[in-house]
Amino acid sequence: MRYSHTLQQFSILSFFVTIWTVQSVPPQPPIRCDQTGCTVSNAYGTWPDRKTCHAANVTYPTTEEDLRKVVAYAAEHNLKVKTVTKFSHTIPKLACPSGSDALLISTSKYNSVIEIEPELLTVTADSGVSLRELIEKVEGAGFSIGTSPYWEGVSIGGLISTGSHGSSWSGRGGSVHDHVVGISLVVPANQSEGFAKVVRLEEGRDDTLLNAVKVSLGVLGVISKVKLSIEKAFKRSVTYNFTSDVALEDIFMEHGKKYEFGDITWYPSRKTAVYRYDIRAPVNVSGNGVNDFLGFQSNPILISKGVRALEKGFESSKNENGKCTTADTTLAYKKLIGNGLKNSGLIFTGYPVIGRQGKIQTSGSCLYSSSIRIDVACAWDPRYNGLFFYETTAIFPVSRFRDFLLDVKKLRDMKPERLCGIDIYNGIFIRFIKGSKAYLGQTEDSVVIDFNYYRADDELTPRLNQDVMEEMEQMAFVKHGAKPHWGKNRKVGFFGVKQKIGPNFDKFLEVKNKLDPKKMFSSEWSDEILLGTEASKYDGCALEGNCVCSEERHCNPSKGYFCKEGLVYTQARVCRFSPAQVIVM
Repeated sequence: MRYSHTLQQFSILSFFVTIWTVQSVPPQPPIRCDQTGCTVSNAYGTWPDRKTCHAANVTYPTTEEDLRKVVAYAAEHNLKVKTVTKFSHTIPKLACPSGSDALLISTSKYNSVIEIEPELLTVTADSGVSLRELIEKVEGAGFSIGTSPYWEGVSIGGLISTGSHGSSWSGRGGSVHDHVVGISLVVPANQSEGFAKVVRLEEGRDDTLLNAVKVSLGVLGVISKVKLSIEKAFKRSVTYNFTSDVALEDIFMEHGKKYEFGDITWYPSRKTAVYRYDIRAPVNVSGNGVNDFLGFQSNPILISKGVRALEKGFESSKNENGKCTTADTTLAYKKLIGNGLKNSGLIFTGYPVIGRQGKIQTSGSCLYSSSIRIDVACAWDPRYNGLFFYETTAIFPVSRFRDFLLDVKKLRDMKPERLCGIDIYNGIFIRFIKGSKAYLGQTEDSVVIDFNYYRADDELTPRLNQDVMEEMEQMAFVKHGAKPHWGKNRKVGFFGVKQKIGPNFDKFLEVKNKLDPKKMFSSEWSDEILLGTEASKYDGCALEGNCVCSEERHCNPSKGYFCKEGLVYTQARVCRFSPAQVIVM
């Protein structure tokens, strides 16, 4: 889930509303059922293919034995199964099962156990425990969790399944799965074993299996419990430096090495880089700061709708200047309020902001319900027609990242205005993660980028400057060999992923075939992501990132969008607006 989720073109008025409204309407549950069956969606209300995901039924286990019995029933009756968390923030369709009689297992009520072992510096939690619940329990006992994703609307089982991460090249690194020292997994079994069993894996004893299960995409079984390493409690000291992006390509590596939790937000159209100086501080240092990231705060529903309407207007009128003005305003506002950092109480008063690890490492105040107001929510809540966007997340080997930055700068310098569309969200967000032993993780120290951009209400509606976003996407995944984040990205980000993973992919498949030989937990959608296969192309398929265009019809010729080569990466094939060529259908 995600630091760069939301468009942040908020007015000063909305800032003061947010100060007094720190809670909101909670997100809707991802599973909804009626007499005809169930549907499951992600938190954005729309899957990448825009098709509804169906299942016959859902069950809500509360104990590990409940979980084992459910899997046993499904195995005995040859049912397809998918696990769904309380939050369902994964963008790809990994939670969608195959078959009209498929069963959903929700872990939303499997969240009662959190056990801390102080002498071993570990904590074990039921897989449905939310990240915030886990952090509060650990911090309350005088410890800290070394890393987490920046968005707290995730469960512990869900976040490790897709490789969620923070930012750090220090210690065990920024990926949460690399802090996992044990997992309990419920898998199908033969009749003599009761059709299902619990497999308990420990670091140093069961590494072959554990390295597969740490990042499993939910296709190996149902995670029951997760054991994480923890540390003695500590604080963090954070300062944002808003400055020029000159020499960013030469600075990023030293920045990642120097600051234990550092990151960089790059606004290429504004030629601005925001360096996060984020270091560990002793727990006895003064400071009770909080990270209440602007994009994850509760926002008045009318403002979210208005922001969406404004961006739709820019899109329909092809108003680059409007987007650039908004990007300027957004960036100035973030600088004014420290991007949501608060020294104490309700406001930001200056740097550094010092606070406990549990209050700095993650945020998501829009998740929590309020009896005070009912007209505020997370800005992307699909019930209110607010923000609607794509998210591209690419993981680069360190050695390949500098050249990517230089390519984007070349693309930017041709016409900076074309990149304002990502800068009104969160620009290009840069984080650092260590090499991992997880088979579906990164094999070497890496740099991760995220960027968000407008998604149209209709799948055949082209986007302003979409060719630039598509060229950046292909630069990352094709030219510079980046791997996709499993929980984000459009379908094109996964093409060829099997080859990028290399020998570890076959190791993962060996474990998959051992733990789930009948593919009970697989579906055509999870197979499509895991195998990185490209489906048949169709009219307009490139508009939503479901294919790379190779013919004009894969774009939208009737609206002036044709398949063209990239401007910098000429091997890219992108949908570009060419008004002189408009074809009337």
